[in-house]
Amino acid sequence: MERSAAIALLSRYVHEPGLTKHCLATGAVMKALAGRLGGNTEEWETIGILHDIDFELIGGNMEQHGIKGEEILRGEGIGSEIAAVVKRHNHHLFAGTYTDPVDIALQAADSASGLITACALVKGGRLSEVTVKTVTKKAKEKSFAAGCDRSRIALIEPLLPLPEFYAVAIGGLMEIRGELGLS
Repeated sequence: MERSAAIALLSRYVHEPGLTKHCLATGAVMKALAGRLGGNTEEWETIGILHDIDFELIGGNMEQHGIKGEEILRGEGIGSEIAAVVKRHNHHLFAGTYTDPVDIALQAADSASGLITACALVKGGRLSEVTVKTVTKKAKEKSFAAGCDRSRIALIEPLLPLPEFYAVAIGGLMEIRGELGLS
């Protein structure tokens, strides 16, 4: 699925601008990770963009998150490979079951996209000033971007050392910084 089609599909189900930006950011990190880990960049980006497609519909019911997303995607004609990854990304239901690189990457990208964006906001919205050192330091501060689950980010370590992961993630976000309202 082309990026523009994934964004159009997302916009049919997600209307909150902050959630849309989060999905775009996760997609950018996933695309960068696919390039580094030998995955399909278009597919991984699509997974990142669509991973929270059901979030507004489920109204906070985390027992349905991902499951409803898979239903939506299958109903929209999206292949089972993408839809299944979206389903499994709900760590409340599937924690401890991640072995495929795409599943691991989505866990890390989902949380790291928010952490890195928060680092940029502290720097006046200048993502260009966020470094691996910045992210590493801020990740150690539990109160900073408290909603970003560091244990989900750490799942990437068997595939990439954290500093390298942060560098890849920052690079991915830099590609779409304008869409995220960052410089």
